[in-house]
Amino acid sequence: MGFSDFHGNSQTVDIVRNMLARDRFPHAVIIAGPEGAGKYTLAQMIAKAMNCQNPPLTGEPDFCGYCENCREIAEADDLETRFAEAVEARDNLRETDKKETRILVQTHPDVLIIPPDPPQMMIKVDQVRHVIGQIYKRPRKGDHAVYIFTDSAFMKEAANSLLKILEEPPEFATIFLLTTNPGEFLPTIRSRCVTVTLAPLAPEELEQYLAKRRPEWNATTRGLVARLCGGACGKAAAFDLDRYSAARKDALTLLRAAVQSDDHSPLFRMTETYRAGAEGKEKTDQLLRAGYSILEDLLFLKEGSPRLVRNSDIVPELNRLASEVSFDWIATAAARLHEVESGMRRNVLRSLSLDALATGLERS
Repeated sequence: MGFSDFHGNSQTVDIVRNMLARDRFPHAVIIAGPEGAGKYTLAQMIAKAMNCQNPPLTGEPDFCGYCENCREIAEADDLETRFAEAVEARDNLRETDKKETRILVQTHPDVLIIPPDPPQMMIKVDQVRHVIGQIYKRPRKGDHAVYIFTDSAFMKEAANSLLKILEEPPEFATIFLLTTNPGEFLPTIRSRCVTVTLAPLAPEELEQYLAKRRPEWNATTRGLVARLCGGACGKAAAFDLDRYSAARKDALTLLRAAVQSDDHSPLFRMTETYRAGAEGKEKTDQLLRAGYSILEDLLFLKEGSPRLVRNSDIVPELNRLASEVSFDWIATAAARLHEVESGMRRNVLRSLSLDALATGLERS
C-alpha cells in the first residue's frame, strides 16, 4: 500500500514525492489529466502521505494505508458512493434546509472533498465559503489539512471567492483543484497554483493493465477499451462497454439524422427515452461523451489518420459518415454538443435539446 499502487505516470508521482520530501508542499495544486487518469486517487494518496501516522521507512515520502488517519481518509476513496450518500442525505431534509445545504464529503476531520453540487453540477459559492470558514483552523487530527475540489466547473462568484483563499493561504493547508482542462480556471487562479499533469497512458500499456484488472475480457475487448478510454487507466478498469455501445448507437442516430434528413422518426423515438431526473442526466452524459468521441474519429478519418480512430470496431460506418460531412460541419456539431451540455445545467428539457441539435445541424 502506497504510491507504488498508482499505475503509470511514474515521473509525475516522483515529482509529487519530491515536493513532499522538502516539507514545503505547495498551498495550491492543480492536478490535470483526462477523465479517469487518477487525479482524485493521487490527491487522496497525497492527503494520506501528509497525515500518515506510521509512514514506511523507505527513505521517500509514502503512507502505510493501515493507520487510523489513512483508513479514515480512504473511506472517501469511493467518491461516487460517498457523493450519492451526501445527495440522499440532503434529499431527506426539509425543503427549507435543503436550499441551505451544499454537498460536501468528509470522512476525516482534516480532509474535505468538494464535488460539483447538483442539479447544476457546479462548484457553488456556499461550498467555497464553507472552505473559507474551515481552512484557517489548524488540523485537528493530522499534520496537514487538505481540500479537494473535484471539478473545474466553478460558478463565477465561487471562483472569485476561491481566489481570496489562494491569496492568503495558511501554511498547514493545501487545496487541490482537479480538472481535465486547466484553461477552465481563471488566469489569476492558475497563477497561484502549481500544476501537476497526468499524461494518458499508451494503449499497449493500458492493455497490459487491463489484462490484470479485467481478465474476463478477451484481447479484442481490451484493445477496444484501451483506445476508447484515451489512456486513462481508472476509466478503463471501470468501463462499461455495453452501456457505452448503447450511448454510441444513440449518438450515431443523432448525427445520421442531421446528415440524412429525409426521416426523423428514428431520432424522435430515441430522444423520447431521455427523460428528466438523475437517470436521464447520466444517460445524456453518456450520449454526449460518445458523440464527442465519434466527432473526433471523423476528424481523424477526414485528415487521413485512421490509426488514431478510437471507435475501431465501427470504422466502416464512420467512414461512410465522414464522406458525407465537412470539417466545418464537425466543428459545428461539437459546438452544438457543448450547447446541450450547458442546457443540462439549466435543466432544459433533454429530448427537446437533442432534437434541436440534430435539426439545427441540418441547416449547417
